[in-house]
Amino acid sequence: QVEVVESGGGLVQTGGSLRLSCATSGSIFDLNSMGWYRQAPGKQRDLVATVTSGSSINYAESVKGRFTFYRNNAQNTWYLQMNSLKPEDTAVYYCHARDAWMRNFWGQGTQVTVSS
Repeated sequence: QVEVVESGGGLVQTGGSLRLSCATSGSIFDLNSMGWYRQAPGKQRDLVATVTSGSSINYAESVKGRFTFYRNNAQNTWYLQMNSLKPEDTAVYYCHARDAWMRNFWGQGTQVTVSS
């Protein structure tokens, strides 16, 4: 069983920055994929950034050039650096991991609110 725990959400003004962190209980090398999703009120959960083993990072079109996914293998942690935030980025952000057996694991979610 993989456990993932997010941190780093909060309230920021338009144009500001936040960094989200996701720590996994196991080894990051045991994961098939890892990344970030978000869900705004009344909407479905959407991909923000994800990377699958052996592939490049996949970003949602709406965040390209503003958000950056990166990882620290030694700490079994990955991050989402969010710059130039917009009100439409307001959502609950979820950390996601998928293991070698294609089981999906989700964090508890962290609220990101961008004020105009």
